[in-house]
Amino acid sequence: MSSPSTTQDFFTQVPRIPPDAIFDLTKKFLGDPDPRKVNLGQGTYKDENGAPWILPVVKAAKDKTQDANHEYLPILGLATFRKLATELVLGKDASAIALQRVASSQALSGTGALHLAGEMLFRALGGEAPVYITKPTWSNHRQVFATIGFEVHDFKWYDDNTGQIDFESITNTLRNAPPRSIFVFHASAHNPSGCDPSEEQWRSIARIVQERGLFPLFDAAYLGITSGDYDRDAFAIRHFINECGLQAAVCSSFAKNMGLYGERIGLVTFVTQSSDEAMAVESTLEQITRGEISNPPAFGARIVSAVLEDESLRAEWARNLSTMSTRIADMRKDLFNALIKLHAPGDWRRVVEQRGMFCILGLSLEQVLHLREKYHIYMADTSRISIAGLNPSNVWYTAEAITKTVQDKNLGRINYK
Repeated sequence: MSSPSTTQDFFTQVPRIPPDAIFDLTKKFLGDPDPRKVNLGQGTYKDENGAPWILPVVKAAKDKTQDANHEYLPILGLATFRKLATELVLGKDASAIALQRVASSQALSGTGALHLAGEMLFRALGGEAPVYITKPTWSNHRQVFATIGFEVHDFKWYDDNTGQIDFESITNTLRNAPPRSIFVFHASAHNPSGCDPSEEQWRSIARIVQERGLFPLFDAAYLGITSGDYDRDAFAIRHFINECGLQAAVCSSFAKNMGLYGERIGLVTFVTQSSDEAMAVESTLEQITRGEISNPPAFGARIVSAVLEDESLRAEWARNLSTMSTRIADMRKDLFNALIKLHAPGDWRRVVEQRGMFCILGLSLEQVLHLREKYHIYMADTSRISIAGLNPSNVWYTAEAITKTVQDKNLGRINYK
């Protein structure tokens, strides 16, 4: 028997992966000593002072659950959370719930829900079913589905020149995609463009999905924050499932709409044709979860359950959602008005026309880097900004910096036409 080499090359073929762009941007922001710095990168809600906001309803729910035990949850998660969160997203009177055609599993926030949904769909449909994601989209979508083994395609969702949705591109892609293709839709507040279809456009999309035999998967990360009304923001999901009777998956997160970022609390929900299929899907979700994380964490699930099962807390949550959505909308208006007053070159209507936490400004990469290096304003390389990073103390400074940057003829031209 030969002796092992003293220099065994176990990891020489492992490539070094570049850091995640948004988290790396946050790291650079935190290391910047300049007092003027502004973080418009990471999509987390901040209050009018630029500080993290613990929702009042979450504080009350924490008091209510402070004496909970620390035993393991079931593999599929906290039963009350799964029931209440499913009723929240589909509507309590959804026929799919009454007919027991729904399978659900607690997940590690929205990303974990997407991964669970992807693993489930890979087993159900196999690797031959392509996944379609919007262009642009949340940076993690491609990685989640590609690492599972899917062939991932993107399709044009947003027109860079107009700053608006490209509905013709969307419908053409849907009509030409092979049956059983999986389409990842943003339920509301499209990330990063802030461009959502109108209700009539969602109805058209649903008709094509039904006609072509496609499978819709909704990434529902911002329900309640977009408009301040959870039910209104859940329109697309409920139309597809409750009105059109489509099978679908919904990946819900309570990171943004309850401020539970670090608690990693999410839910994946599948609506199937029958109760037997729902039971089979749920058993598979249970097996996948057991093999990956054994069972999910309890704290965030108990917080959400405490809010949803108590009428007074639920009413307080509705007020908290309105507070967040209103502040974001006000910051959009303030930024737009400041850019107009400063005579910033370009058409800035997209700032107030887009919805939700994010906005793509339409700047070149050279302009974005200039803003970062000269003015200490941090945004994604695509010029996607988190509106929640703006507040009364920094919005005018941000507008001034953008104005001076787009006026600088030595920098790359602004993308507006």
